[in-house]
Amino acid sequence: MVTIVLLALVALFVGLRLYAVLGRRTGHEQQPILRPAETPAAAEAPAPLAELPAERPERTGLVYEEPAAPGIRAIVTADPEFDVARFLEGAQAAYRMVLEAFWAGDRESLRHLVGGHVLEAFEHAIADRESAGHRLDNRLVTIERTVIEDARLVVRTAEIDIRFDADIAAVTRDSEGNLVAGTMSDAIPSRDVWTFRRTLGSADPNWLLVDTDQVD
Repeated sequence: MVTIVLLALVALFVGLRLYAVLGRRTGHEQQPILRPAETPAAAEAPAPLAELPAERPERTGLVYEEPAAPGIRAIVTADPEFDVARFLEGAQAAYRMVLEAFWAGDRESLRHLVGGHVLEAFEHAIADRESAGHRLDNRLVTIERTVIEDARLVVRTAEIDIRFDADIAAVTRDSEGNLVAGTMSDAIPSRDVWTFRRTLGSADPNWLLVDTDQVD
């Protein structure tokens, strides 16, 4: 995603990679029951939707909050090939890909990963950074937790809200490589909710990032 041929090849790579990581069954997944994220109240009650054919052992920490359960069930019903566990794993990969593309100022990659006002905001921020002669030397240190907070299906449009709790080392440098802000020795906690959207049954298999929200 840099000559016309190279751009086409990179766009194809990103599209196929997202297709591979977000929500498609491979036929080789194990099928344990996916339980909601535990809260003090939920821990005392039986886990709801035990019949839901979702597929992630709790030990990984990749779970859904209870408000997301009806939406997850609707999406699975509408698209039998949708796989909750694989989607969560892919969401983590997409989180890293989007952040790294934004930090690198890679507009072409972002256009295949992000849509709507989020893309506009990212491109505007990149332009401002370039005008100032700055570049980001950020690093995603770790993703501590990934959880589906909500999910919904309106007609054939599916939206899934995912919270990412991560640690990021953030550094801004000038055009000469001099430190402007930040440090690589002290990671900053990042708490974000990202919304991914896809029209089920469409020819485009990709989920786009269409909203972001920073949380406390």
